[in-house]
Amino acid sequence: MTIVAEQARATGRATVAEAYRYVVGVDTHAATHQYAVLEAGTGGVVDQAEFGTSAKALARAADWIARRTLSATDGDPDGDRGGDLGSVLISMEGTGSYGAQLAVLLLNAGYRVVDAPSPKRERGAGKNDRIDAIVAARGVLHRRVEKLADARAGQVHASLQTLLSARNAMTKERTRAINALHALLRTHPLGIDARRKVSRASIAVIAGWRTRPQEPLGLATARAEAVRLARRIRALDGEVKDNERTLKAIVTATRPSLLQQTGVGPVNAAIVLVAWSHPGRVRNEAAFAKLAGVSPLEVASGTRNEHRLNPTGDRQLNRALHSIANTRLEHDDRTRAYRARRTAEGLSKPRIRRCLKRYIARELFRHLAAPPALDKT
Repeated sequence: MTIVAEQARATGRATVAEAYRYVVGVDTHAATHQYAVLEAGTGGVVDQAEFGTSAKALARAADWIARRTLSATDGDPDGDRGGDLGSVLISMEGTGSYGAQLAVLLLNAGYRVVDAPSPKRERGAGKNDRIDAIVAARGVLHRRVEKLADARAGQVHASLQTLLSARNAMTKERTRAINALHALLRTHPLGIDARRKVSRASIAVIAGWRTRPQEPLGLATARAEAVRLARRIRALDGEVKDNERTLKAIVTATRPSLLQQTGVGPVNAAIVLVAWSHPGRVRNEAAFAKLAGVSPLEVASGTRNEHRLNPTGDRQLNRALHSIANTRLEHDDRTRAYRARRTAEGLSKPRIRRCLKRYIARELFRHLAAPPALDKT
């Protein structure tokens, strides 16, 4: 690395091509991962390989990366030193899914692991795993070092992600069970008014029904299925509450004052923490707004000069901001006053909510970016 490149890296103005000697692109899948080692300065491919996703295969992949990124000028031709970790950048697809275990392994080994940018392919260009691994590496070469998205890692992040995924599965199952129960009540005369969605009180009544010996077979079968669905719904209600209590405990231990923000409950707080992950992953509030899908995009044509929200980003985070905005519109005096002022200016309700979501993203980022010592609760 030249003296100019070292100075640029020290001041945070270097590109990946200037700051690193090698970039390793990784295209991840369920059964195999494809790896490509590139020289950062030239973009030339040093070597490529494919390894499985078992623990032993991931360890072999890490050893392979160390050997292929060990320059002869390092004075260790046998590769015993494990490579120059500071000169190697790992650009990986799927760090939160198929590549999660590999990302943790490489982070623990001392490498910097970043999320590979979305690939941009020319029309009619070919595609395979080897090409994708090269694209994952070359996609970061021109980027500034401080603007890379570091892979999310850590026990807290992993725990929150697991709980949120489980909660999502439970709520979907509960919705399906309620819809099935409602369909049964509308189809069979079981004694429950089905003109509206079945209530919690009605579900409790149904769960307590007993078998009626003199009932016709068709009605008895429908009643038994209704009882099963009602009991499953009640069981899921308990599981969802337990899940929320666990989320609250983790958030309280990690960033307790986040729960003091208006409209931010345990679930929304967990979603925000998972998206933000750790200091440095999201470089500024504009990047956080883009991640949340609430950054403004100009829509100008002729005399029309307006803005809309960026439709890309983390949809779970966007949903959390939407929930927070709705809660504040109902219960926060400051937000209601803002709505009244913007309504008087001629803005529609959807546009007001979109503006609120951008402001909420800014507020949450500033709160998360504050040093932990300032998080007093």
